[in-house]
Parts: sequence; structure tokens; C-alpha cells
Amino acid sequence: MSEYMAVLLISLSLPLLLSFWPPLKFYRRFSAFTAAIGATLLVFGGWDVLAAARGHWSFRQEAVRPFRFLGLPLEEILFFVVIPFCCLFTWETLKYLERKFRKA
Repeated sequence: MSEYMAVLLISLSLPLLLSFWPPLKFYRRFSAFTAAIGATLLVFGGWDVLAAARGHWSFRQEAVRPFRFLGLPLEEILFFVVIPFCCLFTWETLKYLERKFRKA
């Protein structure tokens, strides 16, 4: 497993597990999540493809797997799914907690 993949899996582990917590029901917002991730992947993924192709940045071969799509390693593509998921999960959790504590 690459270093980058390990960081993504660690980042994803707790939010993914807690997304099925019954009071939060984050999994019910799958269509909104898909739209947000799609927009992020399109805009920032496209920017990333262009920047990498132009040599503005690169990826250490030891830190990523050899698979590439449009010049990006798999881990970089997954970054645009995992990190927005974690952000959206955190946002929805904070909104849930705010509602819960306002009622108390």
C-alpha cells in the first residue's frame, strides 16, 4: 500500500464508519454528496490534470501506485472523493450537533 493511500484510508475510516450512525443518517444524502463530489472532481480534478501535465507539480513514485488515469495516480483521484466526503461529513455532523444542543 502506498503512503498516499494509507493517509486517505486513515482520513476516511472514522467519517465513513460514523456516516451510518442512525441519528445522523448521512448516508441518506447520497445524491447531494454525489453532486458535490462530481463538481469537485470535475473542477479541481481537471485543474490537477492540467497542472501535472504542464509540470507544475508531480507525484513521488515511491508514494503512489503506478496506475494512472489522465496522468494522475489513483490516490490523487481518490483524494477528490475522500477529502470532500470528510468535509461534508464534518459539516453535516456539526449541523446535527448544533440542532441537538439548541433543543437541550
